[in-house]
Amino acid sequence: MTLLDTARFASVLYDGAESPATQTIDNIEPATGESLGPIAIATPADLETAVGRLTVGQRAWAATPQSQRAAVLREAGRLIEANMPELAEWFVREAGCTVGKAYFELTISAQSFYAAAGLTAEPIGDLFPSAPGRMSISRRVPAGIVGVIAPFNSPLYLALRSVAPALAMGNAVIVKPDPRTGITGGSIIAEALFQAGLPKDVLAVLPGGADVGSALVGHPDVPIIAFTGSTAAGKAIAAQAAPLLKRLHLELGGNSALVIFDDVDLDKAASAGAFGSFMHSGQICMSSSRHLVHASIADAYVAKLAEHAAALNVANPNIDPSSMIGPLIDARQRDSVHAIVQGSIDAGATVATGATYDELFYAPTVLAGVTPGMPAYDREIFGPIAPVTVFHDFEEAVALANGTEYGLSLGVLTADIGRGLAFADRIVSGNVHINDQTLVDDVIQPFGGMAGSGNGSRVGSSRYNADAFTEQQWITVNPEIVAYPF
Repeated sequence: MTLLDTARFASVLYDGAESPATQTIDNIEPATGESLGPIAIATPADLETAVGRLTVGQRAWAATPQSQRAAVLREAGRLIEANMPELAEWFVREAGCTVGKAYFELTISAQSFYAAAGLTAEPIGDLFPSAPGRMSISRRVPAGIVGVIAPFNSPLYLALRSVAPALAMGNAVIVKPDPRTGITGGSIIAEALFQAGLPKDVLAVLPGGADVGSALVGHPDVPIIAFTGSTAAGKAIAAQAAPLLKRLHLELGGNSALVIFDDVDLDKAASAGAFGSFMHSGQICMSSSRHLVHASIADAYVAKLAEHAAALNVANPNIDPSSMIGPLIDARQRDSVHAIVQGSIDAGATVATGATYDELFYAPTVLAGVTPGMPAYDREIFGPIAPVTVFHDFEEAVALANGTEYGLSLGVLTADIGRGLAFADRIVSGNVHINDQTLVDDVIQPFGGMAGSGNGSRVGSSRYNADAFTEQQWITVNPEIVAYPF
């Protein structure tokens, strides 16, 4: 059984039903610039229709027995796993993923469904001590409709880490994927869940532009928004949502440091650093964006890292499955990356390897001599760039690591675990990984950033995330009407 019917991409809009699409755009393959065919695009009017349908559907879904909700989520995960070869091709062609990255994202996405199925069986309340004869309980209740705005870089997983637990807790969900990844971040979600038995009026998938996103954030009947994207966009969403007192889960940009002390195995450190910076062409919010290296090993580390970078196969992964570096998502992103590289070179950084591109394929690049104030140090790059900055002691490394507006992920490479833990104690970061690079993820952890990387909320599919998509309701029960002196 195939999960995707390409004829439906342009004909069906998942708006809480399956309405005929009224407008489409071309789905462009980054590696070639060619059209993969038209896909349906939503409007703010479609969003309004969807909210009305999902408001009704959510009530029935919340009343559905836990075992049935779990069964739908498990079956959706099974469908993802059963159709991986077909789906992986869409990730390679639409999202510019390498084959390995495509299969990783599909695997962790299936796991998101399985973990969310388990979430349905978690306790939903507590019994509290109270007055004699009175029962006092607190319970989680669904919030209603959850809006999920997902990015292009990991379009399926970064949506499902909110979609799956929100559905598990009895909510309806509206997903607005980036229109550049409307299949991998949209159609796959809808088809997997609907084929698994989810009622159509519980989920809407509405690819669209900023107008649809703004309408979703500003809708008074959507009380929770889970957004993954840039810090600037997250701040704009927060400003729009504030008068409505909405709950926001904002997972925003990053400028994550990988700290390399002088007691490391250089070969292993360079391999970890290369993966952290170059995986998915650096288009990951947790990418190792700043390599902070002890001065005594900095030159040797740069040489090793450049060697790893130069050896990576840069090619169209749809033609060459061994490709380790695929295309950037579009020309705008490529030009932004190259401007950061050139600006840093003009400011005094030196190129150890890379700094060139062919169409949307940007060569893995190592920049040495990067210092605070240079674009490659200060800005989120979102490209395959590894800037190297030197430090001389522990305190300087701490100051450099914290010297950013972001606080998403941090890696510390050292043979001294105590030093790694002491470093973690000093860092403003939602995630710290000792003896690993910064791209570490797992469906069962509560994930989020601090400072400019997010508002501290946590999303994912573990029991820690149940509060993210529910409201707490206090209930007291007395055996008879309480007597009062009035």
